[in-house]
Amino acid sequence: MPAALFDHFRRFRRGYAALAIALTLGLLPEHPGTPDGRHLDEILARDFLSVHTRNTPTTYYEGRQGPTGFEYELMRRFVDHLGVSLTLDASHNIPEVLETVRRDGDLGAAALPLDPTLDGVIFSRPILDLQPLLVYRRGLPPVKRLDDLDGLAIATLGGSGTDLVLRELQAEHPGLSWRESIDLEVAELLGLVENGTLDAAVVFDHQFRLNRLFFPGVERGFELGEPLSMAWTFPAGRGLGLVEEANRFLETLRMEGELDQLVARYFGHDDYLEYVGARTFITHVNERLPGYAELFRDAARDTRFDWKLLAALGYQESHWDPEATSPTGVRGLMMLTLPTAGELDVDDRLDPEQSIAGGARYLRSLKDRLPESITGDDRLFMAMAAYNVGLGHLYDARDIAELRGGDPDRWADVREALPLLQEREWHSKTRHGYARGGEPVIYVRNIRRYHEILAYMDRSQQQFHRLNARLPDAQESSLFELVPPVM
Repeated sequence: MPAALFDHFRRFRRGYAALAIALTLGLLPEHPGTPDGRHLDEILARDFLSVHTRNTPTTYYEGRQGPTGFEYELMRRFVDHLGVSLTLDASHNIPEVLETVRRDGDLGAAALPLDPTLDGVIFSRPILDLQPLLVYRRGLPPVKRLDDLDGLAIATLGGSGTDLVLRELQAEHPGLSWRESIDLEVAELLGLVENGTLDAAVVFDHQFRLNRLFFPGVERGFELGEPLSMAWTFPAGRGLGLVEEANRFLETLRMEGELDQLVARYFGHDDYLEYVGARTFITHVNERLPGYAELFRDAARDTRFDWKLLAALGYQESHWDPEATSPTGVRGLMMLTLPTAGELDVDDRLDPEQSIAGGARYLRSLKDRLPESITGDDRLFMAMAAYNVGLGHLYDARDIAELRGGDPDRWADVREALPLLQEREWHSKTRHGYARGGEPVIYVRNIRRYHEILAYMDRSQQQFHRLNARLPDAQESSLFELVPPVM
């Protein structure tokens, strides 16, 4: 069995090169009687593309402003390229995506590993490298090589490609054993490592980078094997027209740099917040926030803000310390100045209830006082910047943005202008003069990241509660299938 699996996986690694040549030269045989472009013609005639995916942070999910995710962005661009609409089914796991595409789907886009040996489907050109990575629970002895896995409870997702990597390694290390599940997703798997149900897991590097801020109790271990390739999948036997059109589309995205931009946007944003700082933040979420969460909710109802945003701002100001005091005399959980507290009828800045309510009213006041031409998230981000640096300096930065040819109503342009308030060449031209303009840029960036983590944790809470209810016997239950050693 190991030898057969190892041979299968070597063919899996080599398969795309042969597939690409065959597609390019038109050498793949057509299903008897099936015109090459029939599938694509059907899609264009009915005016929609049926895509099957998974509900995960790396594929597709509902974000604050609607559907998002790396593969969703690609799907949306592809249907625009075809000039059709998109119908989406995200209710699947990986085996279900493949089976649905074989049966009656148009396209599978679900972080699928490219495996030309699978029957009934055809894969696109590679979209993204998938580097398998071993991660483990913080507090265990360092796990840096295969020998360190002895005795550890390890798991991975069945059908994701990481399971094939483990089988390849088992051919060389017969004592290797692990558990597989097709019912979980990466975030749930990392949660099981963090809470001690599992010792370690094998995921892909980009998945860990995307989720690591939410699981500070999980450590990076070591890379396993060579990278795989993520690709889209199409039904076999219905012509190559759609596959060839998808390959042309993906190649154009790559050549124009748009694919790299999407990869950087979704999988390269660890720069927002230093990882150690994120671990500290999540510790404080668990230990400090419960004492103030209801106060933030009350303030949010009164001021029409998301309570998690107010909590994120409060953390940036004081780390949720109600007695925090700065050298300049700013005090309390929301760090109000004495004049501002007076304007807001806050009698005791060290009273958490008064401070949170006052800080929320102050942010609402700043947002309402901004010009009507500033809309959407731009308006919110500028209000937060003004909370830090003052409304006058924000207006000065808007003036500088305009002088530099930017749009003073766009946060992206004002964000570039704010640090210039530290330079005489620029602050000498403003009404309010010098300011430490780099600080509000970091301030807003951090609040956005804290808010993102809080939103993720809030969104996932019920999911993890349901999962944890199943966990007492999880290692022996239907959640996992054991892959035993072959010794």
